[in-house]
Amino acid sequence: MQATVTAQHSAVSADDDRALAAVFSAYTVSATCWLLFATAVGLLLAFKFGAPDFWAAKYLTFGRLRPIHTNDTFYGWASIGLVGLAYYVAARSCGTKLYSIKLAWIGLALFNLAAIAGTIALELGYNWGDLEYREWPWPIRLVFLAALLVTGWNLIGTVARRTTEDIYLSNWYTVCGVLWTCVIAIVATLPWYQHGLGQVAISGFYMHNAVGMWFTPLALGVFYYAIPKILSRPIYSYALGVFAFWTNLLFYPLLGGHHFLFSPLPWWLQTTAIVFSVAMLVPVWGGSANYLLTMRGRYRDMTHSYPLMFIFVAVIGYLFGSTQGTVEAFRSMQAIWHLTNFTVGHSHLTMYGFVTFAVWGGIYALLPLATHKSPGRLGIALHFWMALVGSFIYVIALSIGGTIQGLDWLHQRPFIQSVTDMAPYWVWRGAGGLLMFLSHIVFAWNVWRMTSGQTGNAGSPILARTEGAAA
Repeated sequence: MQATVTAQHSAVSADDDRALAAVFSAYTVSATCWLLFATAVGLLLAFKFGAPDFWAAKYLTFGRLRPIHTNDTFYGWASIGLVGLAYYVAARSCGTKLYSIKLAWIGLALFNLAAIAGTIALELGYNWGDLEYREWPWPIRLVFLAALLVTGWNLIGTVARRTTEDIYLSNWYTVCGVLWTCVIAIVATLPWYQHGLGQVAISGFYMHNAVGMWFTPLALGVFYYAIPKILSRPIYSYALGVFAFWTNLLFYPLLGGHHFLFSPLPWWLQTTAIVFSVAMLVPVWGGSANYLLTMRGRYRDMTHSYPLMFIFVAVIGYLFGSTQGTVEAFRSMQAIWHLTNFTVGHSHLTMYGFVTFAVWGGIYALLPLATHKSPGRLGIALHFWMALVGSFIYVIALSIGGTIQGLDWLHQRPFIQSVTDMAPYWVWRGAGGLLMFLSHIVFAWNVWRMTSGQTGNAGSPILARTEGAAA
């Protein structure tokens, strides 16, 4: 496969290469700006738990800042970063140029317009209610939907131009992830059935599928391209990748109800969500095994390849975070963990330990191929270790504290007791969050070196291999 793609790439002009590199760079830079902003807000929120009166002005209250943090992380950082990677992977794996550079720039403008407008609206107190991850007023979410439609059209057009009969596995995940999310966004926007329990059911459907049918398939698509590219070996099993793809589509859409166990939602719907949560172990363990078996025997390469280390952490985050989600879905576990800080730790294990590390690994592996510029060895090492240690502290602190919090509630202790018991864990949350934010500043410096600044000394093993073959 790799030799075929390399031969096909020779037919793509230098102008096409430069245009694709410009698009990839612009999406990465834009996503990085949103990462810095969203996590700066998140860091402020983390310290507000220990000092609620700190910066307590109207526009800096928790109720306004929290949805800004989550929405900008989701739809500013992760969405834009993953779409930029998807464009590069589609063009390279199909051995063709991007279907439309103009559409790619239009999509980037729409993504940013939605994120900017959504941030301003939330800061001014305009929202669509307490609907997690869709607090933006509906006209703004329509702008985001337009960005998805433009992206889907562009990716499909690129794959349709492929020079091989087969569609490479990465494009199964990325193209379908965009199409699935268009459906999810439409279902979550139409107002006719969103009243009372109907709104509760749709909230569960949307909040879970925003992760599992948008970020997950795009991140997995990056894995299927970047891991073989870094290791210069094929994916362990194409069939296992296809199997994980279809089982993820079969099981994931019905998971959302497990967020509302013991609620007035029909008991059968809650039970169905639990059953399908258990069934999700099939694509999660199958997909994770595929990535880890591809890396088998090459783990020592990680000491020389930080992009591979980022991706390895992301694979482990996917495996453990998703398995943890299955355990959380049981009613016995929900009785302890539901509505506690444990779920915040879980969400960061998946969105940070899995999705964000996947984006970083993809960018560090592939952006130097597009721009022929690298970050510095010290910069990429600092980024990796600060992000890893910070996220570990963050997740462990909230997992332990959230369990104590839930047991306090279960034993019917006074509510203030649970607040007192959580206090030291909120301090550790802030400490971990500070390390994470500092790592993002280093990442921004690395992105600058990979795009506009002076190239660093962290040579890309992929680029070195390619140049050696050409010589």
